[in-house]
Amino acid sequence: MIIESPIVKRFANLLADARATDVRGDASSLAAPDYDEALAIQRRVLPLLGPLSGFKVGAFRPGQPAMAPIPSARTFPSGSDVPVREMLGIELEVGFEILRAPEPAMRHAPQDFLLPRIVLELCDQRFDGDALDPAVKLADMQLNDGVVLGPALADWDGSDFGRLNARLRCGDTTVVDGEVIVPGGSALSNLWTLLDHLGNHCGGIKVGQTVITGSVSGLTEFPPGTQVDGMIVGFAPISCRLVQA
Repeated sequence: MIIESPIVKRFANLLADARATDVRGDASSLAAPDYDEALAIQRRVLPLLGPLSGFKVGAFRPGQPAMAPIPSARTFPSGSDVPVREMLGIELEVGFEILRAPEPAMRHAPQDFLLPRIVLELCDQRFDGDALDPAVKLADMQLNDGVVLGPALADWDGSDFGRLNARLRCGDTTVVDGEVIVPGGSALSNLWTLLDHLGNHCGGIKVGQTVITGSVSGLTEFPPGTQVDGMIVGFAPISCRLVQA
């Protein structure tokens, strides 16, 4: 779907300027985009991101999931130094690497098509404000800045991830430690939702990309100098260190 409304162009131009200057834009005088416009804004900004390492999925409205691409340029292996300008949001999640092109059979034997990984989503916003409209967040790549890819789960049998035991510690702050629930109660259902709605948006899903399925730790921001350590029972640990950009 091609949408070239004035609101799409204005938001996309603000986001392009924010990414070019590292200065957050001011969208407070603009009406929030609708769902289709928000996705159109993503597509218009997409060339600035370069190649993609995957997508994120989350809740937005019934029949309209939040989904956004993740740039390869901000995708790191566990243990990496992650450059940060001021503050960066951290979320602990379950992700799925796409091993084979999706087809209907994958829902009956996901272990033949997917490889689960522990991940840390890196979150930032390109607009000023503490209470942005959900559609503005969606237009801004659902606040994604990148991802840290952690160890895969060996010998996975295709079972779902719902209730988990997890820990996330960032510096001196224990963000979560104990039982958590994947958003919606099912990581695989969240993945299926993305695949049902993504189509060719931002190039569509590709083999080798990773889909991240929602935070089990909320969203908390931390400054450069923060050591981040995460754990989900069943996976090997994940870590990164936020460093001054």
